[in-house]
Amino acid sequence: MAVVVGSGVMRVGRVSWMSPSFDLEKAVAAVLPGVRADLEHLVRIPSVGADPERHDDVRRSAEATATLFREAGLDTQLVEVEGGLPAVIARKAAPPGKPTVLLYAHHDVQPEGDHAAWDTEPFEPTERGGRLYGRGAADDKAGIAAHLAAIRAHGDNLPVGVTVFVEGEEENGSESLPAILEQHRDLLANDVMVIADSTNWDIGIPALTTSLRGLAGCVVEVRTLDHGVHSGMWGGVAPDALTTLIRMLATLHDDEGNVAVQGLVSGAATDLVYPEDRFRAEAGVADGVELVGTGSVVDRLWTKPAISIVALDATPVAAASNTLIPVARAKVSMRIAPGDIARRALHHLQEHLRAHTPYGAQVAFSDDDLGEPFAVDANGPVYDAARAAFKQAWDGVEPVDIGVGGSIPFIAQLAGMFPDAAILVTGVEDPDTRAHGANEGLHLAEFERVCLAEALLLQELADLSAAQAATASSASDKSPSST
Repeated sequence: MAVVVGSGVMRVGRVSWMSPSFDLEKAVAAVLPGVRADLEHLVRIPSVGADPERHDDVRRSAEATATLFREAGLDTQLVEVEGGLPAVIARKAAPPGKPTVLLYAHHDVQPEGDHAAWDTEPFEPTERGGRLYGRGAADDKAGIAAHLAAIRAHGDNLPVGVTVFVEGEEENGSESLPAILEQHRDLLANDVMVIADSTNWDIGIPALTTSLRGLAGCVVEVRTLDHGVHSGMWGGVAPDALTTLIRMLATLHDDEGNVAVQGLVSGAATDLVYPEDRFRAEAGVADGVELVGTGSVVDRLWTKPAISIVALDATPVAAASNTLIPVARAKVSMRIAPGDIARRALHHLQEHLRAHTPYGAQVAFSDDDLGEPFAVDANGPVYDAARAAFKQAWDGVEPVDIGVGGSIPFIAQLAGMFPDAAILVTGVEDPDTRAHGANEGLHLAEFERVCLAEALLLQELADLSAAQAATASSASDKSPSST
């Protein structure tokens, strides 16, 4: 069976033992044990960029990553800007007439949080029930490992040019990324980008991520008093800051849980069905708790804004006295829909909070957190090539196009820097990965399919370029000027 893609022919489904793709499957299987060992080595390095005391570990992680790609035969270097954390660029030039593919991942990880919430040590990779547990085992050191597997499987015969870019600050805002992109633009130039930092639709069902929400958040501070005062002597007349802040934050949603901030973009997603019972189970919604918002689940997750209060500064319960609190702060995290603009959305959020500040309290904003949303028209030969590779790796299962409610702001930056490159956002995660949380885990069988899919994709892209070149040559031969 064959599918015509653009001007090329893409193979789908399982192939005969005589096919080169069958050999590639065997090659991927052969390199996987070593790739897993290297992944476990990376997981043992606590490369938490948000913790200054672990910046030496972030550097150690970058150096370990660089060593892996250098040993795979790529020209490799660490790159960084002053005050930033190191990234890795590794390159192998394209064969004549073949495209260059940028393979992105990041080696920094989220803090592990409360160790007591983990079933095993967060930085000691542990296999249990078909999963490899550990901080970064999926997000996103598995992305590094998938790239490594694809490159090793092809060995000295990489069919395309490859540039591996492994960032060191993704979990901490990618502050150095614009400068790195500018300084190393020539090294990072590409025809196709593969961003291995997303998720698949389910175990056994691959996906291409075609949209991501953006981010527009801040810290809001409310002050009602110069200093704390006795709640009995002054309460009932003087407002306390925490009650005032709570009343303000409560206006961010209507009674059904929809975001009530005016001026934000909201759209409709695909007709893909995400059953509520599946959502409840995968999100860990407690028994009896109602879901918030209206519309389909995928609309609410992918193409509508969402606002969460992710942190609160006030007197802790253990240290409380009967005192009116003079000042309180909250960190407001807002996800914005594709088509919105982060700075504009943040303005609407802050204007809403100002307009709904009770009692004339003093309000101030700080720590703006901005990231643009992303959406791509996933049509054309490159996307068809990716779907063909995914279908083969998943034993004939058709991939689906999905949105993701989370944000990967650097994709918009990469798209702006290389506007002619096709962007493929692929997944090493699944709905039970628990990225950023306790017991983060990588589904090992799915990871094997991810590695095979990427190795197949590199070959598909080489075949596609050859077919397009042949078509162009044929058209040139038939043109009036060539006769």
